[in-house]
Amino acid sequence: MIRIEGVSHRYGDREVLSGIDLSLAEDRIGVIGANGSGKSTLARLLNGLVVPSTGRVLVDGMDTARDGAGVRRKVAFVFSDPDAQIVMPTVAEDVAFSLRRRGLSTKEVAERVGDILGRYGLGGHADHPAHLLSSGQKQLLALASVLITEPEVLVCDEPTTLLDLRNSRQVAGLLDGLAQRVVLITHDLDLLRGWQRVLVIDEGRVVADGPAQQSVGHYQALMGAQRSW
Repeated sequence: MIRIEGVSHRYGDREVLSGIDLSLAEDRIGVIGANGSGKSTLARLLNGLVVPSTGRVLVDGMDTARDGAGVRRKVAFVFSDPDAQIVMPTVAEDVAFSLRRRGLSTKEVAERVGDILGRYGLGGHADHPAHLLSSGQKQLLALASVLITEPEVLVCDEPTTLLDLRNSRQVAGLLDGLAQRVVLITHDLDLLRGWQRVLVIDEGRVVADGPAQQSVGHYQALMGAQRSW
């Protein structure tokens, strides 16, 4: 359970979130809103990448401001640009880096890395320079590198923004099949069809909160867009 209690957040004099109170327990939660609405800041609050100016965020009772490391063992984060997450020279080394504090033997690490690379279509790229992968492969690598730690929740901040249609749908299918709870920030409304819960953020506040079709309709009306759902 993730609880957001009386949260507001400022960057300098600019308030980007105001008076947020939420309990997030559903398996699939979408977050939509215009650019600058505060949705990415909300996403970063969920695993302590950002701590609130006022209020608190609790993950299974742990305060993100006081136990960020413990929270991040439960809640993993995937950025829109996978280059922000790739830290090691090769694909296998980058995934293995996530296991560096797990007390595993070299053999155990190699087995886990090989398994997850195979599952995400990167089995033939283990020794490939990570930064020379295609955009779609880089995003799969970013996902593999966080999922190998077996988090309970995966927060994805616009993970398909830099991808073409084929790779975007591949990542979307992967997210749909995960056992983890997924919180997805996106501008691609089609990714949210059938999702249990979608939040609409506007000017730092939650202005709609309900099933996907209901919330997307509210968002389209808010943006003055022609409804297509």
